Amino acid sequence: MSYLKNAWTMAAWDEEVKPGALLARTLLDQKLVFFRDAQGVAHALDDRCPHRFVPLSAGRVCDDGQAIQCAYHGLRFDGSGACTHNPHGNGKVPAAARVRSWPLVERHSILWIWMGDPALAEAARIPDFSALDPAHWHVGKGYLHARANYVLETDNILDLSHIEFLHPGTLGSDAVKHAHTELRQEGQTVWSMRQTENEVMPDFLYQAMGLPPGLRVDRWIDVRWDAPASMLLDAGATPTGRPRSEGRQNFLPHLFTPETATTTHYWFGIAFPKAMGEQGAALARQQTAALRVPFETEDLPMLELQQRALGDTPFWDHHPVLLASDAAAVRARRLLDQLIAAEQGGRAA
Repeated sequence: MSYLKNAWTMAAWDEEVKPGALLARTLLDQKLVFFRDAQGVAHALDDRCPHRFVPLSAGRVCDDGQAIQCAYHGLRFDGSGACTHNPHGNGKVPAAARVRSWPLVERHSILWIWMGDPALAEAARIPDFSALDPAHWHVGKGYLHARANYVLETDNILDLSHIEFLHPGTLGSDAVKHAHTELRQEGQTVWSMRQTENEVMPDFLYQAMGLPPGLRVDRWIDVRWDAPASMLLDAGATPTGRPRSEGRQNFLPHLFTPETATTTHYWFGIAFPKAMGEQGAALARQQTAALRVPFETEDLPMLELQQRALGDTPFWDHHPVLLASDAAAVRARRLLDQLIAAEQGGRAA
């Protein structure tokens, strides 16, 4: 499968890469290992020793966090991928004893990786997820592994018309079919805007929005997509007829990175302002746990059924029937296809 590589994509939550530990993860069919050095800076290397090709993730962090030691013959590699120690013979390090390192930036609770041309890896191109800045927000963090292509996951979030039918008791209601929707594109960013009116939401959503259960509300869900599959939802509700400015604004990240062509890493969560104190921290934990239920027990099984039905045949070759609600997902798919084609053709996107 062709991937967009000259783009920042999520590799892990910051807390997934712990001091003194190794994290093995496959991204875009590439086996990687992550670790933190003595200064707490995270690094990403190919998960393969150049000597006998065993996974470096089977080894350990050593030299006070400055290197990984291969479990097989003890070669050590620092965060740049350079071999820093050969315990054999005269100790000379062969010139070829190097592991590929990947650009990695830690920002707003996320480790972002660049898997394309490192000369193009400008941190300014990282999508804005400042709503997850731990200095200002309590961030609930979740992770799921999906046995489905990552673009199917994107479709699922950009077209939320399904929540009435797939999530009737958890996220949707019978008002969803009457929602006002809008598609917007700003450069290479796609927005899907959804507004329902006079809605009675599922009970647990009222807690997140600071409203009494059963109250009729006007609810908004605005989804921002950046290639290849980084999405941030701005969601909230107000008593029916009241302006959005009077509601509590909730930010919910949904980020997908392909593991392979048919499996995906899925990170999700919700953020509440630090100004809410311990109540905000508790809500972040509780709401993330509550959201995990429909995502894991309703979304993922459906997407995995869809993946099995599609098989290895490209999506467009199935000639899908398109509905009005597909507009944002189709726009994002076509833009992603264009970016990949431009990248592979050697043109600037």
